[in-house]
Amino acid sequence: MEKVSSGGKYEELVGYSRAVKVGNQIFVSGTASLDPTRKIAPEGEVYVQTTEALKIIDGALRQLGGSLENVVRTRVYVRADVDWKLAAKAHREAFADTKPASTWLVGAFLDPHILVEIEADAILN
Repeated sequence: MEKVSSGGKYEELVGYSRAVKVGNQIFVSGTASLDPTRKIAPEGEVYVQTTEALKIIDGALRQLGGSLENVVRTRVYVRADVDWKLAAKAHREAFADTKPASTWLVGAFLDPHILVEIEADAILN
């Protein structure tokens, strides 16, 4: 088993890893858009937050030998008061070729500035 940590405050507080690789499978925890100072970036823009979260997921996958191309399932959580279609646009752009299975849910987050959070499961060939 291999693990990747982003060093985020919630990883230590809650006790989880950004991503875990078991055999040829990689599981990426719920990921929000964070800048290098661990602040939500940019605040209030769901499309950009979604794009940035997907970049963080891709980075974790790459550390474990994969990429967004290996993603077979996503779970996307959006805050109720945002336009989910903007998050969907970013998701569609990232997965235009692979089109993984996906579930979309409305929820609340530990940090009120988070507009979207994404989980991903990948299988390496």
